[in-house]
Amino acid sequence: MAKIKNLEEWKKVKKRYRLSDMHIQMAKELGMNPKKIGSIANHKQQPWKSPLPEFIEELYYKHYKKEKPDAVKPLIENKTK
Repeated sequence: MAKIKNLEEWKKVKKRYRLSDMHIQMAKELGMNPKKIGSIANHKQQPWKSPLPEFIEELYYKHYKKEKPDAVKPLIENKTK
């Protein structure tokens, strides 16, 4: 049940902040909390903050020393009804 709830939260983050599957995967690998993404997003257009996708890419590069994950996995749609 927790996995489904977490997946739903990531889907909301992806839609709200217009992130790609690659950025969602990067954020997951970095251990980001989907509930806290809004606090680091540049939704108020603060000039000292970089846009969210760029911020995630910078953190990913600093941590893993590579531009993007080796294999990008799409968010799995929940098909159970």
